[in-house]
Amino acid sequence: MPCVLAAVGRIIVHRMSTTPIVEIEQRGGPLLVSIPHVGTEIPADLRDAYSPIALTLADTDWHLGRLYAFAAALDATVIRARVSRYVVDLNRPATGESLYPGMVTTSLCPSETFRGEALYRNGLAPDSSEVARRIAAYWQPYHSQLKSEMARLRELHPHILLWEAHSIASVLPRLFAGKLPDFNFGTSEGESCHDSIAAGAIQPLRESSRSWVLNGRFKGGFITRRYGNPKGGVHALQLEMCQSLYMDEAAPFPWREDLAASAAPVVRSCVEGALAAVARLPKARPETAIDILPG
Repeated sequence: MPCVLAAVGRIIVHRMSTTPIVEIEQRGGPLLVSIPHVGTEIPADLRDAYSPIALTLADTDWHLGRLYAFAAALDATVIRARVSRYVVDLNRPATGESLYPGMVTTSLCPSETFRGEALYRNGLAPDSSEVARRIAAYWQPYHSQLKSEMARLRELHPHILLWEAHSIASVLPRLFAGKLPDFNFGTSEGESCHDSIAAGAIQPLRESSRSWVLNGRFKGGFITRRYGNPKGGVHALQLEMCQSLYMDEAAPFPWREDLAASAAPVVRSCVEGALAAVARLPKARPETAIDILPG
């Protein structure tokens, strides 16, 4: 069972070992920023099974905690994974089915990098029992905390915005052709949030030179699809942005202040545009947050 270490406005959830699972900054506004792929922890008891390329953690959503530092000024709650997606992908269904049938993608406990390189040494990939253990140890605690925060905020506000924060290398031929647009928004084809919220997020980009797409290659992962419930006052929107906007995409993947200084305000404007749309929505159904959140 996980244990929780709490401080004022900050929670870190651990297993009974010292491996941290999730870190939460609790605030009271209607915005919840979820960053499930920013984690870099690989537990010590698993590290020997991984290949050298895996230990570079190339597919991490690097530096997003820093990029979204403005969330504090928006009174937003932020939930960040601490465990690497190479251990278990928190934005995939625990049942293991593909979110993009027929397309190349990575799995719940991936065996390859985005570029097709092996993550595990020969014969050491996790079997079904190990996958089940990782779901219980890492996947479930993140989702339990995420649902708890959504429920808390939904009790405070008639509508809340779950902003799924992601980033990815801008060129990955195995996953998509050419270069991605700078900003890739996903709303599960309009099912996970009110249309006005997506429009509010995109509006600042219409006035900039940044490229964008809505429900293109990335339509929203498991979290967006599972927890978005507009009729119940929970609106989920995913932003998958190109890492070239704020960092170097080659190892060791450093932050680029010269790039981030112009990119972070644009991201903030998108978030603020979505929040403004949330504030204009009519009051949602009177069910409690526990009732309107999926199990």
